[in-house]
Amino acid sequence: MSDGPAARRSPGDPWGGVRPFSIKTKLGALVVISVLITTGLSMIAVHTKTELRFITVFSMIATLLITQFVAHSLTAPLDEMNTVARSISHGDYTRRVSESRRDELGDLAQTINVMADELEAQDLQRKELVANVSHELRTPIAGLRAVLENVVDGIAEADPETMRTALKQTERLGRLVETLLDLSRLDNGVVPLRMRRFEVWPYLSGVLKEANMVASARAGIASGSGSHTRTDVHLHLDVSPPELTAHADPERIHQVVANLIDNAVKHSPPHGRVTVKARRGPQPESLELEVLDEGPGIPRSEWRRVFERFNRGAVRRPHGPGSDGGTGLGLAIARWAVDLHGGRIGVAESERGCRILVTLPGERSLDG
Repeated sequence: MSDGPAARRSPGDPWGGVRPFSIKTKLGALVVISVLITTGLSMIAVHTKTELRFITVFSMIATLLITQFVAHSLTAPLDEMNTVARSISHGDYTRRVSESRRDELGDLAQTINVMADELEAQDLQRKELVANVSHELRTPIAGLRAVLENVVDGIAEADPETMRTALKQTERLGRLVETLLDLSRLDNGVVPLRMRRFEVWPYLSGVLKEANMVASARAGIASGSGSHTRTDVHLHLDVSPPELTAHADPERIHQVVANLIDNAVKHSPPHGRVTVKARRGPQPESLELEVLDEGPGIPRSEWRRVFERFNRGAVRRPHGPGSDGGTGLGLAIARWAVDLHGGRIGVAESERGCRILVTLPGERSLDG
C-alpha cells in the first residue's frame, strides 16, 4: 500500500490529478450559492415590496434544500465505505467501494479497495500455506508410517536397511518442518536457497527410488490421503551425459521432481511409463529436466492454468487403479520452487501424453 490513490489514476485522467470537484470546492460553492439566493430574493423583495419575513423563509428553505443535496452527496459514499469496512472487519474481503468520484472521498474509496485487495491476498496466502504444508508433510509421514507398521506386523525385520529407510523419511520430515521458517519469509521476499553442486544421476535415482517406495507405502494405507497409490507405473531415468552435474538447492529440486512424478503417475494409463530426463543447459552448471508420461495429456487451453494452486486440470478422472485427483497443489509447489531458482517451468509439445519442461539457470545466472 505504498502507492497512494493518486498513483492508481489512469494515464488518461483529463484532470491530471487535480480535483475540480473537491469537497472544499463544493462547500465553497454552497456558501456562494446561498449568498446569491439570499441576495437575489432580497432584491426581488425590494422591487415587489414583499414582506421581509417571506423572503427570509424562502431563502432558508432554498438554502436547506441545497445543503441537503450536498450533504447527501457527501454522506452516501461514507455510508458505503462504513458498510464495506464493517464487512472487511468480519473477514469478508470481497466487497469493494465505488470509485466513480473525483474528490477526496474518491481517493479514500481507492485506498479502501487497495487495502481490501491486499488483505484478501494475504488471507489467500495463509490458506495456501496451510494447504502446502499439509501436502508436503503427507509424503514422509506416509512412508514412515508404512515402514513402522511393516516392522510391527512382522512383515519386515528391523534390520539396518529398514531402519535407514525410516531414518531417511524422518530426516526429510525434519527438513520439511524447517522450511516453515523459510516460507514465513516469503512476505519479505527472502527465501534462502542452499545452493551446492551435485551429481544429477545418483540424485535423481534416489528421488525415483523414494517415489516408488512411497507409492508402495501408500498402497497399504487407507485411501483419502489425496495422493496416488499407483504401483503399476514404471519410472525410467535418462541422464545424459552420465557424469552430468548441476548447481541448485537439492531440497527444492526434490520438491520439483517428486511433485512432477506424482502428477505424471496419477495420469498414467495402467502399466504406463513415466520418464525423467536430465540434460545439460546452455549455461555452466545449468540443467534441463523433463518429465514425460503416457496419459491423455493437457489441453493447450490449460497450459497456463495448470500451475495455478488448486487447479486439478481438465481431465475428469485420473487413469489407472488406485489414483485420485489429488489436491491440485503439486504443480503449484513445483513452480514455486523453480521460481526461487530463477528458472522456468511449463508444458511443452509432446506427441503423446504430457511433457513438463524445467530449466534451471545454473551458477552464473543465479550469482548474477
